Amino acid sequence: MAVPRLSEPPTDGSSYVIPQLEGELISIPGSKSVFRILASAIQTKGALSVFSSGSVLADAPGFHHHNEAHDVFLVTKGFLKLWNGDKCKILGPGDFASVPPGIIHNPYWIGPHTETYGLVSPGEWLDFFRYISEPNNSILLPEFDDRNLLEILIPKIMAARGKYDVIFHPDHKGVDVTPLDESDQKLPDVTEPYYLTANTGPRWILGGVLSRPFITTKQSAGKFAITSIESSSVFKTELPTLTFPNVHHCLCIFEGTLEAVIGDKEPTVVREGETLFISAGTPFSLKFRSKFVRLWSFTTGDGIEAVIHEAGIPFKGFVLPDDEIPYEKTKLEATVAKLGVQL
Repeated sequence: MAVPRLSEPPTDGSSYVIPQLEGELISIPGSKSVFRILASAIQTKGALSVFSSGSVLADAPGFHHHNEAHDVFLVTKGFLKLWNGDKCKILGPGDFASVPPGIIHNPYWIGPHTETYGLVSPGEWLDFFRYISEPNNSILLPEFDDRNLLEILIPKIMAARGKYDVIFHPDHKGVDVTPLDESDQKLPDVTEPYYLTANTGPRWILGGVLSRPFITTKQSAGKFAITSIESSSVFKTELPTLTFPNVHHCLCIFEGTLEAVIGDKEPTVVREGETLFISAGTPFSLKFRSKFVRLWSFTTGDGIEAVIHEAGIPFKGFVLPDDEIPYEKTKLEATVAKLGVQL
């Protein structure tokens, strides 16, 4: 039997697949948006929550910060206007932003139909979304929910003051928008707010597997990593079966078809729009089953992306090459041992 396909994440700690546009579906009344929870504190033992979201043009939630929670925004469709500390920029498909704890921010989905992936760490913070939301069964999102967002939201927020890690700044004045520039094409060396323009930043390749990180454990204070992993069925490179004792993997397939062997299960095929969650301590191997495969990996620490970075080499190109680049298997073995991963 393959890994089960479930409409919502299970609570038993097992691995699973979430079909396209499924997950725990909730919506903030009047927001004309939906959150599709793919993994939360229940599945990651509190480490993080991963979700996708969709929205049409709607009011921004307001300026706020978190004392502990680290927020990220990764756009897949449409446009997102984001105030992030002392900057404000408009993000398009493939653009990314990191908002560490303590940074005043305000996301504004400017549509006309915007889709994003998000991550928040610690994972329990997502309970705030659950508290202010209600279940939703829209195909995409509740576009014609014309209830007054503030009339519904403010009383709930006032009632829960101090319970959730959300501190609003109603008098804060955001700065003007500036365009993405060269400073938004690299990862910082420390944990600080930043933007990353699509398809820029560092790139590493291991054989025929390319990784371009949006954020590593260096920028997240060791909490998590997010990377784009790309490869092709044309290549012969197959990563060995790996077991990460303490790192959960949430793999969101963006293009193509992936095959995964999880533990002693039969091969599981995961396609565009689907999400594969692999619990920590579970052996797994990945095979790329279409001419081009791109997935976004969300991990609760140094995961498969760290193996590619340390065992591979920096890559100067911007797209997957036509030919695999030879790599040293002894370096891969040394990397796996260094990271505490079981081969």
